[in-house]
Amino acid sequence: MEARVAAAVPACDDPDCGRLRLEPSNALPLLAAVRERQGRIEEATALLRRRDATSVNGRDALADLLARHDRIEELRAYAASEYHGHAAQSLAEVLEERGDVEGVIAAYRTFAENSDGLWHVAVPLSRLLARHGRIEEAIAVMRTLADRPGGAEDWIVHTLCELYADQGRARDGLAYLDALKARRGGAEDGEFFRMRLALMADCGLLDEAIEQARAHPEGDTWYAARSLSGLLAGTGRTEEAAAVLERHPDSNASLRAEHLIDLGRIKEAVQVLQQRPRTAPIDDPWAGSPSSEPPF
Repeated sequence: MEARVAAAVPACDDPDCGRLRLEPSNALPLLAAVRERQGRIEEATALLRRRDATSVNGRDALADLLARHDRIEELRAYAASEYHGHAAQSLAEVLEERGDVEGVIAAYRTFAENSDGLWHVAVPLSRLLARHGRIEEAIAVMRTLADRPGGAEDWIVHTLCELYADQGRARDGLAYLDALKARRGGAEDGEFFRMRLALMADCGLLDEAIEQARAHPEGDTWYAARSLSGLLAGTGRTEEAAAVLERHPDSNASLRAEHLIDLGRIKEAVQVLQQRPRTAPIDDPWAGSPSSEPPF
């Protein structure tokens, strides 16, 4: 691994480019892992500070290394500068394990003060607050982000609606979706409509939710059938849920099989899975000679 790291070359001709072309691309983290096992923590830390990609799959290797070796002040300094908020999350995990909830909240709020920082930590901060019974603060965090220009992304609004639903306040979630729909001139994307259906079911308005789902302009699509079947199954109407999916035999086979298993119809479930249409192989777009003409 040392030889491969030493053989790295600049990724481009720009003299200001600090990126390296490595083979394998994760040579630095791999070597750092070996050094950590050897107890050579300073070398491992230095190697991870050289890498291009700071986070993989939502985890930051340098932050996790610092956390494992109780180098909290270094982790705190790194968390304040790391862009994705994953180092702040590592710091938060350590502090919460120690029972320092206020320290966790302070770490997240400090990061949230950075440009776009709230985008990266709003969800873990709100969930932390909810875990510790501070529901109004959790909701306020998500409302602050969702009410910003461009802030009402589906994953943000979904987290907000989940907070409302978990507290038995599904009607508050519906009120927020109503206000959001009004702000957008009466338009409502499919993701938000699916949230609406779930909240209506939580309010005891299942029949109304099913009626709206079936009357929706996209109500005959396979993905709408998936949402409708979820509503039905969630209230024990599994037979109807399976029947809804049966109208789209080329889609949702796994979910339909699950419903059939719940109904004790095992042979039918196996048959559904065995008859699932197989996708034809797609030609490799990278095969053949390179071209400078579109499509590239």
